[in-house]
Amino acid sequence: MSISKGDSLPDATLLALTSEGPAPVSLAEKTKGRKVVIFGLPGAYTGVCTTAHVPSFIRTAPAFAEKGVDEIICVSVNDPFVMGAWSEATGAGKAGLTFLGDPSSAFIKAIGLDFSAPPAGLIDRAKRFSMLVEDGKVTALHVEDSPGTCEISAGETLLAEV
Repeated sequence: MSISKGDSLPDATLLALTSEGPAPVSLAEKTKGRKVVIFGLPGAYTGVCTTAHVPSFIRTAPAFAEKGVDEIICVSVNDPFVMGAWSEATGAGKAGLTFLGDPSSAFIKAIGLDFSAPPAGLIDRAKRFSMLVEDGKVTALHVEDSPGTCEISAGETLLAEV
């Protein structure tokens, strides 16, 4: 069963790349008492993820901040080294976005937003989604029907609900 609006996020430990190497990040701690945007996508360096989804949140980051969003987090089923390099390559880190890896897909599976597409080499990946989380509770959620589209999960769409 997939997570829904009104549900609390399950606690999960994701991985961030720091100057000292990979570091665990508790999602419960990241969202406690805060307003956070989390968006997930099928994979770092993949087409729509790189050309549409990440740029939509780079463009809208200042407007989210003006509306009281404390942090924008991108989650993908990739290791923290890939996520760190991709953040740098897209300019997302400089724009203030946080990139976290879910290498075993534990968080994505826990929220029921996983899918596999073996012909494309995508196994246990994240569906394309965006959500607003306030104090650990999902207050808005958008999940694309197809991983190759970025319309309802784009930054602009979620921003309209904040």
